[in-house]
Amino acid sequence: MNIDELALCLEKLGHPNRLAIFRLLVRAGRGGLPVGDIQRHLGIPASTLTHHIAQLVSAGLVQQAREGRVLRCTAAYERMDKIMGALTAECCSGVPGMKERALIDD
Repeated sequence: MNIDELALCLEKLGHPNRLAIFRLLVRAGRGGLPVGDIQRHLGIPASTLTHHIAQLVSAGLVQQAREGRVLRCTAAYERMDKIMGALTAECCSGVPGMKERALIDD
């Protein structure tokens, strides 16, 4: 995942309502939730919820599928894994050109 893609995903998750929606969908598992259930769980007005879900879909964080009259949302777990991988890929590998310093507590 390139830095621009990562920044877009983090930007979309940076809103409290969108983060709450995404976390709820992650907890729901691969079966996801109908939009009406998301609204009932989070108490977000329908028009506002639609806007926030659209933002998550545009970043590839949420997928939607129509099941008759029901619109089901699921977290995009592969995308979530890529975000986590991009954030932690070089954890503790050091910074090029900098010597490690020991921290001294006085």
